[in-house]
Amino acid sequence: MKRSQDYPLTIRPVVTLSDEYPAGYVDPFHAHERAQLSFSLSGVQAVTTEAATYVLPPNRAIWIPPGVRHQTQCRENVKFYAVYIDPMLDNLPKECRVFEVSDLVRALIGEIMTFNFAYDEAGREGQIVRLLLDEIPRMPTANIQIPMPSDSRILRVCNMIIDNPGDHSDIDYWASVANMGRRTFTRIFKNQTGMALATWRLQVRLMHALSLLHAGHSVTSVAYGIGYESVSAFTSIFHRSFGAPPSHYRAEHNLKPQGTTA
Repeated sequence: MKRSQDYPLTIRPVVTLSDEYPAGYVDPFHAHERAQLSFSLSGVQAVTTEAATYVLPPNRAIWIPPGVRHQTQCRENVKFYAVYIDPMLDNLPKECRVFEVSDLVRALIGEIMTFNFAYDEAGREGQIVRLLLDEIPRMPTANIQIPMPSDSRILRVCNMIIDNPGDHSDIDYWASVANMGRRTFTRIFKNQTGMALATWRLQVRLMHALSLLHAGHSVTSVAYGIGYESVSAFTSIFHRSFGAPPSHYRAEHNLKPQGTTA
């Protein structure tokens, strides 16, 4: 498997490559000198920075500014395009975000993937690259993220919940894990994440639900897999959060059940 350092990333202001990770792969914390735009083609990635964790399902992209440490985890086989961009270019996002990929941006990235690394900046290739750079700030943000704490005690709790979203342990248990009293834990957790534990855990479950739906799991198995006691309860909260029930979400995103082909 080639890594980004194997490519001439500084030969042009914008350089692209394709890559894929196997299920279970973890790309440990690292940072790039250039901004990175990763466009997911298949599979679901979880990208974690020191500030938040983001879910990247197919047909969405994540923007990672230069110098931002991040880690990637894959629950299934993942294929993606990576675009590395000179940080000296103007008008590019300053913070990490996941965004919906328009048909135009998808086509532009696909076209740039066919270019030689030393493409003609003054010709057609350069015009296409500049159009992509103009379009990136215009893409609507997809709010698929959870804030991560900096306090190591709270971070330990958060990582345990992320590893097992269906866990039903109560706040007293998590306070004991953090070696804090209940009131202290509640206060520090909210100060660190901007939300109460119950709200934060709900965000984790919904992120995990999206990952499982994109992996082809049924709505029923997703509901029970993330800790809900009934499909109706899961459907209700999913609908409130994403504007459509999970069955409609599957249809809208053309998600195939496991074991089927397109």
